[in-house]
This record gives sequence, structure tokens and C-alpha cells, in this order.
Amino acid sequence: MPWLSLFHPSSFRGRLTLWFGGLSLAMLLGVGLYLGQLATRELADAGGQTLQISARSAADLLATNLREREKEIHRMRELALLQQGPLGAPQLRGLLEQRQRDNNEYAWIGVTDSQGLVLQSTGGLLVGQQVAQRPWFQAARTAPFIGDVHEAVLLSRLLAPDAASKEPLRFIDFAVPLLDGQGRLRGVLGAHAHWNWVTRTVESVVTQGAAQRQVQVLIADRAGAILYPFQLMNTARLPQAANPAAAYEVLRWEDGADYLTSMVEVRAQTSSELGWRVILRQPLETALEPVYTLRRQLLLFGLLTALVFTFIAYRFAARISRPIEQLARAVRQIELRGATPAYPAPAQIREIDQLNRSIQSMTGSLLGHEHELESLNASLEQQVRERTEALSLANQELERLATIDALTGLNNRRRFDSKLLESQQLLKRSGRGFGLILLDADHFKQINDNHGHQAGDEVLRQLGRLLGQCTRITDFVARYGGEEFVVLLPDLHNEAEGLAAAEKIRQAVADASFPVVGHITVSMGLSCSRITDAAATEVLERADKALYTAKQLGRNRVVTL
Repeated sequence: MPWLSLFHPSSFRGRLTLWFGGLSLAMLLGVGLYLGQLATRELADAGGQTLQISARSAADLLATNLREREKEIHRMRELALLQQGPLGAPQLRGLLEQRQRDNNEYAWIGVTDSQGLVLQSTGGLLVGQQVAQRPWFQAARTAPFIGDVHEAVLLSRLLAPDAASKEPLRFIDFAVPLLDGQGRLRGVLGAHAHWNWVTRTVESVVTQGAAQRQVQVLIADRAGAILYPFQLMNTARLPQAANPAAAYEVLRWEDGADYLTSMVEVRAQTSSELGWRVILRQPLETALEPVYTLRRQLLLFGLLTALVFTFIAYRFAARISRPIEQLARAVRQIELRGATPAYPAPAQIREIDQLNRSIQSMTGSLLGHEHELESLNASLEQQVRERTEALSLANQELERLATIDALTGLNNRRRFDSKLLESQQLLKRSGRGFGLILLDADHFKQINDNHGHQAGDEVLRQLGRLLGQCTRITDFVARYGGEEFVVLLPDLHNEAEGLAAAEKIRQAVADASFPVVGHITVSMGLSCSRITDAAATEVLERADKALYTAKQLGRNRVVTL
């Protein structure tokens, strides 16, 4: 089926289709992603600004209420009964309860003497009890005081709990000192405001629509601990903001979720700044849900559009690639020597038509030259065989030259090392020993200095010939280096046999006459292999030491070790 070519991207038709379809899909997805990112930024900014406005409104409203409560306490202090009358007067209780009825935010209002004894209070609660250790009393002895939220300590058993709430009673303390005409402390006026008054104030800024968008209101203290809601007090903390001055940020909270977060500090401008912060947060997924919906729609639209473009590209590619595919089949038939190739009809595309004519012309030329190539191939194969044989002979000569000393024609140091290792291995396997003679031309430096290096080279060449004449055909003779030579004596039965061979060489050299130089002598060190030798180099080291000893003893002699 034609559509199967889409699954063979190696074909021209398949590649062209995939390129058109892929490019259209990439373009549409790119535009979709760009629009999605743009919408994400715009929506996040709009949502963040909305949260910031609400948080600012809540913080300002709470600050205003805190200032109003503080002013009320100050106005109560100005009452004549609290300024001059007895603080335990019965009518004072009625005055305090009237104030409590007028402002139901207060859970308790009371008056103490200068020592912290409660003299009068709303409902008569705590009258006669000592509150000298309470922070609000201690602070208000010298200045007006607003205390942070805390659980009820003394009043928890006296006040009826809120049946609709499972939270413990929590209060905010307001207190001012009561002074006489001379400025001396008469007592302290204190009030405990319900904490839910604060939470209702803050929650009032959250509309029903905001609640549906899962916008949550929180209150945190100066240290970042959550004060409200109660469920998060011990399970979450305010995360560190990257830019505290920003209107909003995306922050990761301790539950591992990302929230669009806006926080505003409550600046009440009262006698005591509590450092509270109002926080509005919304789950990021909820805030960006319209963007996700838009992205899904754009993705679906992009896929459908890409399918349409792919179909159009396939039809276009099929029209272009059909004559090319026919040409490919014709060339394949030529390659396989099959039936007469079927060329496509003249195409409407000029380049393809030109390619068709060129292939037909080239096919004729190729068949004509094929026989010539076969003849040339046979000739080349013959030349290759001849060159291979010549190369083999050359390699053999190179291998020989690599093991022969160029000056003396003897084996070189490399070949000797290999032979020494073979003799050592043979000793280990079969116990067949060998001997090693290391000899050195005496006073050779003087020969070079007095007669020149050419005369020295001739001495070395003649010395090499003498060694070949004085040794057995099975012995191995090599130039060791400079004026040193080495003779390896295989199958040596004892040291005496080696000494005899060495002495024969020494005497032959001493009796020989060398051109230009005359007579020379050699010093020789002999060493026989031992079954205890761990390496072949040990017998060589002994021969070298023996040679050194022979030179010290006056030269022209054989020393064995």
C-alpha cells in the first residue's frame, strides 16, 4: 500500500512526507508553546496581583482594627472612675461589662492593682486572683502593651468554649498602666480580645469566588511560624521568599506543592508592632488551570493540523517521487543483469526528465566499458601477484638486515638477545647448558686515535672474520657493541671446554696481523650457564664481570666466573 512508505523513512517519498509533516507539527507546537508561556506569565501576573491586592486589603483592615482596639483601651483609661475612684468599686464592673457588650471582640476586661491582684472584671472572672506573672501585666506596668496571640491560661476553664470550633481559646492582650495624679502606678487595665476576631477580619477579604479558586488565607508571626489556620500551626512554616519586595512569588511550601503566594506585613503603627504577616496563597495548578486547558486545545489543534499537512505532503511527495522510484528500479535491474529496464515516461519536471535521459545514455556507455574493465582487471591481478612476490622477498631481506651488524656482517645485539633468551628457555626445559664469551679489543681507543676510525673499522671487520673462523658452526657469534663481541657456545658440557674455545680465539687474534695496525690483543670473560639462574641476563652479567677482571689483570687473557 502507498501509505506503507511513510514507515520507511529511507525512501524519498517517506522522508519528504516526514519532513513536511514534522516541520508543520514543530511550527504549530512552537507557536502553541510560545502562546502558552505568554499566557502563563500573564495569568500568573494577574493572579499574583489579585492576591497581593487582597492581602494588602486584609493587612490594612487588620492594622486598622488593632489601632482601634488600642485606642479603645486608652479611652477607657481616661474614665474618671479609673483615674480617681477606687479600682475595686462595684460600679466599675458594670462599666467594664458595658464596654464588653459594645465590643464583642473582648473575651475579658479587668483591672488589677499595682501588685497584680485582679480587683474587678467582666463577669467577675479571675477577681481576687494574682496575675503578676502574666506578660501583659508586667509589660503594662511601664507602658501600653499589645501582646502576640497565645492560648488561654487562666480563663480556659472559666469561659465556655466555642462549640462550632475544635480550636483552643486563644487571645490577644491589650493593657495600659493606670496612673494617679502624681504619675504613680495605681494598677493595670487589661483586655483579652478573641483571636477569632482577627481571623474573621482577615477572612472577610476572601470572596466566594476566591474560595472556589482555592485561595487560602494565612497569618504568620515575625519568625515565620503559622498562627492561622490552626491546622497548619505545627505542620508548616512560611517559606523563605527570594525577593521579599515582590508583590507575589511562586513558592514551594513544606507539603511539597508550589503555590502562587503574596505576603503583606501588618503595620498597625501601635505601641507594639507584632510583626504579623498576612499571606494569601493559591495552588499553582489551580491558578494556571486555564493555561493548561489552552495548551491542551492548542496541542489537539496542532496534531489535527499536522495530520492534514502530512496528508497533503504525502500526495505532493508521491507525485514528485514516482518517476524517481521508477528510475531506481530500472537502475536496480541493470545492476542485477535482469530484464530490460523499464524507464519512466517523460516527466513534467525538467530535472527528472534530464536525469532519465542521462541514465539511459550512461547505461549504454557502462555496458560498453564493462568488457574493457574485465580485461584491465585481469592485468591488474597479474601485476598484484608479481608485486606481492617482490614485496615478500624485500620483507625477507629487511628482516635479515634487521638482525645483521652492518660493519662486520655478524649478528647484531638484537639477534643476540633473542638467541640468549632461547638458550635460557632450552636450559630450563631440557637442562642443556651453554657458555658465553664476552671479548673486547684491547686499547681500541688508541687505534682510533693513532690510525683513524677507518683503520678501527677495518680491525673490527677482520676481528669478526677471525671469530667466525675460530668457532664451531653451531656457535653463535655477534657484535655486542663498539669493540665488544660475544660468542654463545651451545651444548657446553663443562667450563674447561669453554676455556679451550676462548683460548683458541685469543691466540688466533694475537697471532693475526691487522692492516695498518699490526698486532692487537683481546680480553675475554667466560661464564657458563647455571640451572639456578633466574634470568638469562645473569650469565651475561657474570661474563661482563669476568671481562672487567681480565682487563684489570693486564689484558690479553681469559677470565672465567
